[in-house]
Order: sequence, then structure tokens, then C-alpha cells
Amino acid sequence: MKGLFKVLLWIFFIIFVLVPAIIAAFYFFWEKREDLKTGPQIGVIWVKGIISDSKDYIEGLKNFRENSRVKAIILRVDSPGGGVSASQEIYREVERTKEVKPVVASLGSMATSGGYYIACIANKVISNPGTVTGSIGTIAVFPNFERLFEKIGYTTVVIKSGAFKDVGNPARSMTSEEESLIRDTILEVHDQFVKDVVKARGLEESVVRQIADGRILTGAKAKSLGLVDELGNLQDAIEVARNLARIEGKPEIIYYEKRKKLLDLLLGEEVTGKIKEPFFNTTNLLQWRFP
Repeated sequence: MKGLFKVLLWIFFIIFVLVPAIIAAFYFFWEKREDLKTGPQIGVIWVKGIISDSKDYIEGLKNFRENSRVKAIILRVDSPGGGVSASQEIYREVERTKEVKPVVASLGSMATSGGYYIACIANKVISNPGTVTGSIGTIAVFPNFERLFEKIGYTTVVIKSGAFKDVGNPARSMTSEEESLIRDTILEVHDQFVKDVVKARGLEESVVRQIADGRILTGAKAKSLGLVDELGNLQDAIEVARNLARIEGKPEIIYYEKRKKLLDLLLGEEVTGKIKEPFFNTTNLLQWRFP
């Protein structure tokens, strides 16, 4: 019986103590492996998909900014846009970072709306000729299921503290006052977008407003309008970054990887990172994105 207990104790120790410790040590070394390098580096941060959270991108910019071996940063954008506040936070961090070392934005297959917004503030913006970009504009989408709910007999009871607290409730049509409120908000945020592009690109506001109607542009067209500096791919962007940082020879290219928690490693991010959004949330509907 004692022998079986010892075996079970060792199994418990190996599974719940030794294995997690080895994994943690491995990833600690993996994160610190760049400390062993001595040559100049260019850091690449890949922005993919909808921009819904700025945390990882800001952390990546901060890490590369404070790493003395990283002489320049590439922000590789392949995104249709996303949340307003998240895009603004990344824009500000790029602005802060380029005061310390060069930041070059490389536009992938799509960099529209919020995707272009976070890129335009970089020291240089490089785009493929066929990149879909532009779409400077703000949008809020509110579904209306009122007629459908009437057919199936679905009703809601809303108790609210103010007239506008349930703006966008999908169970009813908007009032004219609510539409006016949303429109004013959209125009205000759109005005912020335009002025930030003007500041970033050094263009006349009247020029930007002429194309800030949500239209999409090719990379080639964007260059002719002053929204993009050069045409080229990621390798061209790396060369531009190398020249801006005055790196002699071939730099080492490193990629920022989101730091994973031990629980993520054991259970997987799909399990630990899944967040369920409420069915109705007005604040999530205001976005800078390609419709």
C-alpha cells in the first residue's frame, strides 16, 4: 500500500510540479534568448484582423522601444480596422515610439480605416500597389429585429435611468433624437480621425476631407494622394527601416510574440481567452473599419 502511495505521489509531483516548472523555465529562456544576441535588430509587430484590443500591440512597441539592440520597428498591418479607442491607443504609442527610434508601417493585403489610422503616424508608410487601404471614416451599425420579434411574439422590458440609455436596442426602432445623437457622435469621432491623419501625414485638412468619405483606395492611389510614402513589400519596408536607423550590414529580424501565461500553455488560449460578449452592447458598435 505504501509503495502505491509513493508511486501516486511521484505521478502527482511530475504532472503538477515538475512539468509546469520545466515549461515555465523553457518559455522564460525563450523570451530571454534575444539577450544573447549582440548585433543590431529590427523588430516586427504583426497587426492582424480586427483591432479590438490594444494591449498586446502597445506591449510590443514598448518592449522594442526599450530594447537597445532593436534599432527600428516595423508595424506590419493586415487589418480592416476595428474599435476606435483601441486604434487611438496604438496610434499614440506609435507616435511615442518614433520619438525614440524609427517606426515603419508596412501595409499588407488590407489596411483600411483603423488599420490605416495606426499606420499613418509612422515615420514612413510602405504599401503594396494593390493593397486595399483608405476607408477613412467611422461607422456604427445597429440591427433592428423589431418586425421579426413581432412575428415570433418576442418582447422585451427595458428599465432605464435615462432616455438614451438603451440607444440601439434591437427590439425597437430608433427615435429621431437617438439617431441625431449617434450621428453627432459619429461625426465627432470622424473629425478626430481626419485631424489625426492631417497631423501624421502633413497634408492640408481640405485634401484629407475630400477622400475621408469611407472610400477605399489602392496602395498606388494612396501614394499619389500622399497617404503612403513608398510602394513595396515587407522586405522593402525592412530596407527603409535599416536606412532610417543607419544600420550597416544585414540586421537580424525579430518578431514580437504575445507573452503567454502558464495556464494558456497548459489549457490553450482558446479555452482561457474566450470572452463572451453580451448580445446588446452599444459601446462595441462604434468602429473604424472597412464595412
